[in-house]
Amino acid sequence: MSVLLTNIGELVTNDPGHGGGLGVVTVAAVVVDAGRIAWTGPAASAPAADVAVDLGGRCVIPGFVDSHSHTVFAGDRSAEFAARMTGEPYTGGGIATTVAATRAAGDDILRARGQALVREMLAQGTTTVEIKSGYGQDIATEARTLRIARELTPETTYLGAHTVPAEYADDRPGYLRLVTGPMLAACAPHARWIDVFCEPAAPTAFDEDESRAVLRAGLRAGLLARVHGNQLSAGPGVRLAVEVGAASVDHCTHLTDADVDALAGSWSAGSGSSTGSDGDTGPDTGHGTVATLLPAVEFSTRSPYPDARRLLAAGVPVALATDCNPGSGYSSSMPFVVALAVREMRMSPVEALWSATAGGAAALRRDDVGHLRVGARADLTVLDAPSHTYLAYRPGVPLVSEVWKDGARV
Repeated sequence: MSVLLTNIGELVTNDPGHGGGLGVVTVAAVVVDAGRIAWTGPAASAPAADVAVDLGGRCVIPGFVDSHSHTVFAGDRSAEFAARMTGEPYTGGGIATTVAATRAAGDDILRARGQALVREMLAQGTTTVEIKSGYGQDIATEARTLRIARELTPETTYLGAHTVPAEYADDRPGYLRLVTGPMLAACAPHARWIDVFCEPAAPTAFDEDESRAVLRAGLRAGLLARVHGNQLSAGPGVRLAVEVGAASVDHCTHLTDADVDALAGSWSAGSGSSTGSDGDTGPDTGHGTVATLLPAVEFSTRSPYPDARRLLAAGVPVALATDCNPGSGYSSSMPFVVALAVREMRMSPVEALWSATAGGAAALRRDDVGHLRVGARADLTVLDAPSHTYLAYRPGVPLVSEVWKDGARV
């Protein structure tokens, strides 16, 4: 059954065929058929459909693509947040608290938490979400958290190399062997991605050589790469991500000129796919490394915000994501992230919305979401507002009035 969504005051398509920027059409309509976008354009030119829905002059945007979250876990770290608000610095060490709670929790508890957070995300306009493991740090818990995450999204990431657990504090090589060996074998069937917390400034995270070993093992197992990098200090994370052809490097809070140049260069012509003698796959043709920024983390940790303008000026594609997690940023709201990006990182409302939709899709190497071109998944968010600018103009206000996923109102 085809559906005509009409009387749209402002339609954001991210379709260059409708002009530059966000591909905005005013007084617009969309035709949805078989879960896909069949037509977009001026309402006066819309073709007939089986059913018509009048959206009352509201703004319609692509569903948000949240390309970085940690939403399958147990436990609570509100006391850690309160301590940070009174001056304690964030070091990443609190992950151990969540690891202990997650190991002790049954599947039903983990599933319920994950489902609740994904419902929260959907209610706020997020129609595609990535979910990482990383709060198990043993074979059984990593594998079961990924199995549960796979029930919620196809975008699942194996992050056994989140931190080094306490039982391996004196045997880092042993934990690295576990992460790149039996744990990877147990988790790879449930994951699309491999990730690592490459952060030499954090004693429980991983240095450049350790991170490279993790990523290369994941690539050999058929997973695609992404990286936590440059969150707490300038370091090797960004350049390592580019070296291995990672789809995204996330955080990017502390960047050198060489880091920015490497990210920009990953998108230049000639960065093709290659397979080395050891079987590791290099950058995919036509794909560079996206800089994914997570401003809700800086909000929650009182850390400096990333310099989005520096990245944009260099031509680096930027994604925005929540990093929804129990420790450093427990928000599931992409509208909040958009507002922070505009206010604190000096992105324009146009740049922020593109980064929260098409940018997130690029960070997941998805061409079927993040836009409303013909053939895309019919994932749309309807705002109770006349314009997308209201996402930043009215921060904290629940503007999402309807969400459509795969062509159905949910």
